[in-house]
Parts: sequence; C-alpha cells; structure tokens
Amino acid sequence: MRTVWPVYGRRAVAVIDQRMLPHRFETIELASAGRAADAIASMVVRGAPLIGVTAAFGLAMQADADAGDQALATAAGQLKSARPTAVNLAWAVDRALDHLMAIPAARRADAAWSFAIALADDDVATNEAIGRHGEGLLHAAAHQKSGGWLNVLTHCNAGWLATVDWGTALAPVYKAHAAGLKVHVWVDETRPRNQGAGLTTWELREAGVPHTVIADNAGGHLMQHGEVDLVIVGCDRVTAQGDVCNKIGTYLKALAANDNDVPFYVAMPWSTLDRRLVDGVREVPIETRSAREVTHLTGRDSNGKMVEVQLVPDGTQAANPAFDVTPARLVTALITERGIVPATADALAAMGPH
Repeated sequence: MRTVWPVYGRRAVAVIDQRMLPHRFETIELASAGRAADAIASMVVRGAPLIGVTAAFGLAMQADADAGDQALATAAGQLKSARPTAVNLAWAVDRALDHLMAIPAARRADAAWSFAIALADDDVATNEAIGRHGEGLLHAAAHQKSGGWLNVLTHCNAGWLATVDWGTALAPVYKAHAAGLKVHVWVDETRPRNQGAGLTTWELREAGVPHTVIADNAGGHLMQHGEVDLVIVGCDRVTAQGDVCNKIGTYLKALAANDNDVPFYVAMPWSTLDRRLVDGVREVPIETRSAREVTHLTGRDSNGKMVEVQLVPDGTQAANPAFDVTPARLVTALITERGIVPATADALAAMGPH
C-alpha cells in the first residue's frame, strides 16, 4: 500500500500513523492544511519525500476551502515551517504554490489535487528507479564477495514508510531480495526516536528480508570485523558539492565506513538536492526537537499497553539535534533515479537541473 492517499472523493487524505508502529497499525485522516502541517511536525508522517507529498496534499485541501492568493500563501508558510531540515518539504510546497498562482482561483482546487496526485505518482517512480540502480551495486558487491550473505547496514528509516512507496535506501534491498540475492540488513536502532528499531524492522519483517537490529554504536565494531559489506542511507538534503544531511548519527557511520574501507552510499531523490547550499556543515538548518524524545522512551509493556518511561534523573537537561551532515569526501556515491553519481560538485552539476 501507499503511505498517503486521497479519501472521500478528494476532500481529505488518509495516512499511516507512524507513531504507533511497530506495535499498532493505524491510519488517520487529514482534512485541512493545518492538520497536514501538524501531522508533519508531530511525526505522524516522516521521511523527506513523504512529508513533501503530504504537504502538497495539504495545499490541495486548502484550495478546496479557500483558493485565494493570501489563503494559499499562508497555508504554504505553515506547511513549510512544520519541519525545517528536509528540503523536499519546501520544494514540494513551492512547486505546488507556483503552479496554482498561475491559474484562476476558480480552477485551483482541481489543479491542486491533480498536482498532488501526480507528485505522489512521481515519488513512487523515482524510488523504484533508485531501487533499480542500487540493486546493481548490491549484486556487484555480492559477486566480489563470492558467496555467503551480503550484509548491508542502514541508519534510520529510509524505506517505503519514509516515501509514498518503495523507499530510498531500502528500495535496492527490496529489489535484490526479490531477485533472489541473499541479503541481510543490519538495522541501527536510531535513537532517540528509534525509527530503525521500530519502522525499518517492521518493513523488513513484512517483506521477509533477513535483518538484525543493533545498537547505534555497534556499527563500527561490525565493520572492523568484516561484518558489513556496504552502507546505504537516505538523506534529507544534499548540497551542491555533495554534502549529505541525514538523521543524527549518520556522520559517525560514514567515518567508521571510511576507516574500514566499507562503501558508503546515499540514496538521493533528485528533489533532495539543494543547489543553493555549498557547505553542508555551516549552511544546512538543523532541526532541534523536543528534549523529551531523549529523556523518555515509548514502547509496549508486557500487557500489550503502550507506555512512556523516563530514562534519566529528574531535572536532567538534554539536547536533541535531529540531523547531522556527512561531508562529501566520505560518500562513495549517490544513488539517484538518474543513475549512480559521484558526490562532487562537478558530477552533480553535470546531471542537469531538477
């Protein structure tokens, strides 16, 4: 299934509430731009491609309610501010808004829904293409290994739950698994929200892909002992020179991979490229989330009830930067829908515009 879809003849959209996974599968309906913005901010939906498409649907719902210039501009601002780091969010909203402003107000609602639906379809096609290109890398790595399981390490969740379908970093894994490759995935837990432990493992279990969850700090150890053949992660923003912004902890995996000669690949939809930025460490806006995500943990107790527990002493201060930046020099290559691209300014420029 997809992660977002129109309901009630397009008056609203339904989404999977990813806060409930892996213990409960629930869907909720969003019937306004404000509800879409809240869902993005609260992580009901997450993942750079998915929040961009959800925001486009949010603008469509706004166009149903009021398609005037000011109403659309206000809704666009609300949607774009929901999460600041993933460039796909602003990219999708700006494209939708530019498209609608060139159309008479009476025709904007129909045009907005058509645009959002097309954007969702494009995301599926993009991620399927990333899967095709990345699958070749996995088969090549398995051939070099000459037998046994191919071990892939991933960080956070960059599967179909982070997109409309297929996923980015996991799309090559799904393709290779379906083709019969013996592929096993090391899944970083990805503190503090545990998207790896909760979401990636749920996806891989449902798809029948062998996998093992590991503590975030175990990846380097596994690389030192030859237990990781390659790393594939997703991204939320890539600069013009190939610096990659992704979930906090990605940079440490890239350093460990570099030190152990393990290829480090980034699955990058072309919409994630931000040509306005050059130096990722200095220029990418890093979202700071609630300290409570660090000090508390939510899970299922022995009675099947969802509970939150406190991990730290009362009064403990906590910092929660949600992303970090991996310099281009640590990236083996970018896996895009257009092919495998070196993480360099010249290679990215040569691939053409968005």
